[in-house]
Order: sequence, then C-alpha cells, then structure tokens
Amino acid sequence: MTACTVTPRAYVWTTVLSLGCALATRGDERLLYDFGKDFDIAKVEARDVRVSLSTGVAAPALRLAVGHHQEWPGITLPAPAGHWDLSAFAKLQINVTNVGTNRATVCCRVDNPGADGVSHCITRTLELEPGARGVLEAPLLRAAVASGISFFGMRGNPPGFGDQGGIDTANITQLLVFVPKPKEDHLIEIDSVRATGAYQASPWTRLTAAEFFPMIDEYGQFVHKDWPGKVRDEADLRNRRTAEAAELQAQPGPNGWNRFGGWAGGPQLEATGCFRTAKHEGRWWLVDPEGRLFWSHGIDCVGTGNATTPVTDRRNWFRGLPAPESPLARFYGQGSWAPHNYYEGKTYETFNFTAANLLRKYGENWEADFAQLTHRRLRSWGMNTIANWSTEAIYLQRQTPYTATIHFGGRNLEGSEGYWGKFRDVFDAGFAVALRESLGRHKERSANDPWCIGYFIDNEIGWGDDTSLAVATLVSPAGQPAKQVFVADLKAKYATIAALNAAWGSQHATWEALLESRQAPDLAKARADLTAFYSKTADLYFRTCRDELKAIAPRALYLGCRFAWVNELAARAAVPYCDVISYNFYQRSVADVRLPEGVDKPILVGEFHFGALDRGLFHTGLVPLPDQESRAAAYRDYVTGALRNPLIVGTHWFQFGDQATTGRGDGENYQIGFLDVCDTPYAETIAAARQVGYGLYATRSAP
Repeated sequence: MTACTVTPRAYVWTTVLSLGCALATRGDERLLYDFGKDFDIAKVEARDVRVSLSTGVAAPALRLAVGHHQEWPGITLPAPAGHWDLSAFAKLQINVTNVGTNRATVCCRVDNPGADGVSHCITRTLELEPGARGVLEAPLLRAAVASGISFFGMRGNPPGFGDQGGIDTANITQLLVFVPKPKEDHLIEIDSVRATGAYQASPWTRLTAAEFFPMIDEYGQFVHKDWPGKVRDEADLRNRRTAEAAELQAQPGPNGWNRFGGWAGGPQLEATGCFRTAKHEGRWWLVDPEGRLFWSHGIDCVGTGNATTPVTDRRNWFRGLPAPESPLARFYGQGSWAPHNYYEGKTYETFNFTAANLLRKYGENWEADFAQLTHRRLRSWGMNTIANWSTEAIYLQRQTPYTATIHFGGRNLEGSEGYWGKFRDVFDAGFAVALRESLGRHKERSANDPWCIGYFIDNEIGWGDDTSLAVATLVSPAGQPAKQVFVADLKAKYATIAALNAAWGSQHATWEALLESRQAPDLAKARADLTAFYSKTADLYFRTCRDELKAIAPRALYLGCRFAWVNELAARAAVPYCDVISYNFYQRSVADVRLPEGVDKPILVGEFHFGALDRGLFHTGLVPLPDQESRAAAYRDYVTGALRNPLIVGTHWFQFGDQATTGRGDGENYQIGFLDVCDTPYAETIAAARQVGYGLYATRSAP
C-alpha cells in the first residue's frame, strides 16, 4: 500500500514457467512475472482493460489502459500449474508506474480458491500521482493455525495465530490487478511481480497454553513482544509525563489561529456567534462564531474509555488484574453492548486499562488533569475539534470546538437489516418522540453553546441499496406503520389490486392480502414503486431529524447521519435538510470525493484511520499499513487531499486512543489511536498531524 525500495539480494537460481516466461527464485525473493519478450499476453484475462507490452521505466512492463465502464476494471494473472506455494515469503510486491495524466488508485488482490473480494483473499492499494512510480505491496497474511490455544472476543489474534484476513499462502491461485470504481480512464504499467522477504513465525506460537497465558500485562500490553515505547514500570509513565510537558510547552499550537481554531489572519466574514457554513472563493468552509473561516481538523472518542475490555471468561489472559480492595478496582465495570462476536447477547465484566494507567500516571486528580491536558494536546497537535463519541465533561469545558452526538430509540422496521442493527420505522409516531426526548437532554448543555459546531444524529445506519428499505417494509408484519403507509400509497396509485398485480407480476387476492404478505416482490417489475417509497422514507428521516434538531438548537448545524453504506437516493435525500453531509471514509484518499451529480454541499469526514502491527496490537483497523512511519505518511496525505477538495470542510480521525489489545465488547482491537493504552502519544502520527495542522489554512486557501 505504500512505496518502498527493493533491496538487492544474493541470488540462488531455480526456474519455473508461467505464461511463457522464464522466472526465478532468488534467495528470499521469487520472481513471478517479468513481462519480457517471452510473456504470452494472450493468456491475460482482462476486464475493461486494453493490455500491451512495454519497455517500462526500469524493466519490461505490462501496460494497462484501464477504462471506467465497469466497477472493477482490471486483469487476472493465474498461477502456473494452478497454484503458487508462497509460504516461505512475507509479502508480495509489484512495481507500478502511473503513466497517465490523472491520479490513479491501483489494487492488487491475492487469491485462494473461493476468493470473492472479501473472503479467501488479501487486497492492498497504492495511490499514485501522474508520472509517479511506487511499489504495491500485499503482506502474505496467514490463516489461523492449529496451536492448542484458543482466542475469542477479538477481531485480530496475536501474530502467528491467524492474521486478520489471512489466507493459505501455500495455495495462491491467482493475482488480480485492478482500479476500483474509476470515474475516468487510467494508464498504468506494472512490472516485476514478486514474492519477497523471508517469513518468520512468531516465537510465541511454540509456547504451550500454560506458558503463553497470561498474555496481557498490568498496563494492558502484550507480554510476549517488545516495541519502541513499551511501558516497563510506573517510572516510565512519570518520565513520559515530564517529557511531554516540555514538548507541549515548546509547541503550543499554530500561529494565526483564533481561540476557536479559526483562521485569524484570513478573511473576516459576518460574525453570528455560532458556527455556520459558507462558500468562499469556490470552496466550502465552516465559519466560526467570530466570523473567521474554519476547517475542522479533529479526532473522535476523546475520553478515558478507549481501552476498556471484557474480562469475563478470560481472566487468565491478564497478569495482575486488581484485587477488589485495590485502588485500581474502581476501573472494573459491566458491559452488555456487543452487536457481534463472542459477547453478543451477554452481560460481561470489563476493565478499563486507559483509566487505570491515567491514575498511575497523573495521580488522584487524573480526570481533571487529563481533561486540561487534552485541550493542550489537541492545540499543540494542530487540531481544533473534539469530534464524535467524545466525553461531555471534556468538551463542555469550552476550550476546543466540538460536535455532539445524538442517539435514540424507537420502533424498528422489522424487515430491515444493518451491520449495527435494524433501520427504524420513520413512519411510526414514536420515531419523532424518541428523537425529541434525546435532543431535549442537550437543551441546557450544548444546544446554544457557541463552541458546539453541530450535531450528528445516528451513525452508519443501514441504508442498503436503493430498494432495500422499501423491500424491508413489504416483508415486515402487517402492523408495521411503514407498511401501512406503503400499501396506502400503492392503493392510491393503482386503485385496484388487479392493476398492481399486472404491474408487478404478483398474485395478491386483495389489498389486505398484500398487507399480510411477507414476500418480497419482483425487484425489476416493482422497481419504480420501490425506489419511490425508498426516497419517501429517506426524505421523512432527514426532514424529521432536521425539524426536531432545529426546534431544540435552531442555530446549530445538522451534520447528517455519518454515511458508511449509502446509495444515491439516500445521499440526495439528505441534501435539502443537512447543513453538512457527513461520511465515514475508510480509504486512502478523499481528494477526489464528489457528491451526486448536480449537488453542491459541504462534506465532513466523520471517521477515517490507518493502523499497523508494529506496536504490540493484534489488528490494524480498517485500513492496514506496515508500520508507524507509513501510518503517519498516510495521515498527512489523506488530510492534505481533503484540504484540497473544495467540498470537504473537515476530517475527524477515529479514534483518540488505541482500542484494548483484547478488544472492546464487539471484538474491535484496532491500533488506531493517537495515544497508546498507556497514554503515550504516537510521535510519528502526531508529527504528521502537526505538519498538516500548522499549515491548515495555507493549504486550504492555496490556488
């Protein structure tokens, strides 16, 4: 996913045959394709790609003229004799050159039998500017191995016990090289496809269960591995507190910001006493209460609970959990939230390693000290926003602008699906009532606060495709309010059930029979009615959210629902009601993000992150990278690209601190923090945030 250099090696030659090419194994590097004159181009499977041979920049290359008429245009390179055994190697690399005139995103997928783009494969990405050359690298992650040690309640296991997304590296059947969902043509060249780096199994995989457990120390860190910055004792914590205090004093924050973090030296717009949006010189901006242009550079989950983890059924995993009489026993708790994974449907005991380490580091006044330190840190790091999921006691100190979060209950649409749960029935009267009650709790706190940028309502709800909510309505019970509305709409349009049956190819005896039916219609024949009701549902959702929010906080920005899975109908429905449309974009770049055609509206990135496995955690998060240096570079590139996108008015990193090594309730155990479990800042990522943040307004306003 990132550029790197290829180190020369001492070569021991053996020959294999692939598509007419004489290839070689050279020590700890095995050349799979070199695209020389003997390469048989006719055997390359191409999809919306014109393939030709090229002399290349440094070696013979395969030139791919990539179209944009398919979602995933690319090529397939099959393995000789049906498979490769690459179990001796650590990664696969491909040299890629962007010889076109536009920025290109290039992906490589490494397949086992049965690969479908999600399972039985590994996919990695490289982004290149025109004329740039880099190395597209895919780690050869291993599938779970039989070890006699079992793990549960975690997304990622300790290295060597089965990598996240791991495959059988002894049975790789093909490689795919493709461009994801291009909006324009691209021209790229690839050369020197190779497996490289000797794979070394983790030494702890040879331990017995009695030797391996406990695997987590008193501070929440993995016992069996060392890394830069690992805490050994409480003296380390105190020393780091002192060192960071000096650093924050030396780098207090960007010059040229006002108290809100707005552009003090920039244009003076109307000061309204609250945050608003404005389009200035062709770019969308937020405007702070003093009338200064503001771009939201922020971070989610600012608080003290990031590394809270279940201990039920696995106390033997942890060394030195506090005794009941210990001062640290206050950090035990109970949880029940687990929409997925081992703890789903269970109540479980937890321990908060973050808070325990803060007490060790700052003493009995740790909560107040941490809150004050948080505002200093954010300013020093070039950040001006406390974003979603953050602790109210911190953001209501009103030293850093913040976004507030609204969640609420209500009746579900029974036939619906979603990763985090069912969609709610927006036609039920209780929908608006529940939202109103939740918003009311903010009336005396954030509703009229000039430091409040605005409100997110909901998060990553299941919008599905552009017929999904209508189909979900029809397969719901007869008493579902949404279904009663939909059937009434159909009755008004078709008048008779016979007319509906003729249009849909259905056989409902009466309108009452349709109401009682739990069967989905023929999607093609019913599509016009399904999409119409989908749009009606989405419109009512956003209109109700807007109206209820403005009734409580009329001047606050409505920041949308943080789209993760969305279609054009849902996105368009948000436009008339949201002041800013929010998306959670887990990808390498948002530089080219656009809204549906004809829509001009500000966008806020509610979540993004990158992670690596070089600091003792077991899962990289949703966008994996090899190390902290790569993570820092990716952060800098992502935010810089967002600053140059005229629609985007801010980026919010998910999240403030790493998740627990052993996972939260749903198993997420991602290395995605600006801080580790011991409250130690990740120097590389923070340096990147400062670099971007201190130049925030110069980059945003540049021609």
